[in-house]
Amino acid sequence: MNSAEVAKLLGVSVSTIQRWVKQLNLPMERNERGHYFFKNEDIQLLKEIHEQLQNGVLLQDIAPIKEIKPARKGAVKPSNTNIEMTELREKLKEIEVSVHSKADSVVSYQLLQHRREIEELRQNIKDLSNLVEKLQTELTKMKTTSEEKPFVLADGKVKRKKKNIVSSFFSF
Repeated sequence: MNSAEVAKLLGVSVSTIQRWVKQLNLPMERNERGHYFFKNEDIQLLKEIHEQLQNGVLLQDIAPIKEIKPARKGAVKPSNTNIEMTELREKLKEIEVSVHSKADSVVSYQLLQHRREIEELRQNIKDLSNLVEKLQTELTKMKTTSEEKPFVLADGKVKRKKKNIVSSFFSF
């Protein structure tokens, strides 16, 4: 029986059963998950403890049982555990190495991608600076030609070329 079934049988809570086992150092067996597993003689012992407590005996006054029971079931597996642990550690190391190499390859790829982007940006900057220089030279040429006033008359008015009649019709 498990703790809940025994608690229901005795009319107490599960935590009360667990407290009795711990405080009185009762040698109860546990299952593979570490939960208490009660046999018929264990249930009889708990019934006697329950009767003593109902008759007014304090829990600390109940004499602990010194009976030695065999080792609990499912507690520790013998030698296979060490082998399994070393295999588990080796697998863990392999996974760590794999993760590190994957991370290194991702970082390398990102660095190469960034390097390509930087080179493209440098080329764009170079092209733009060449364009700016070209525009500056054209601007200086325009300033020098605009400073010359070839069609200025004596009174300061610009002499305009007369359009011929044909070009005025076709707006050349």
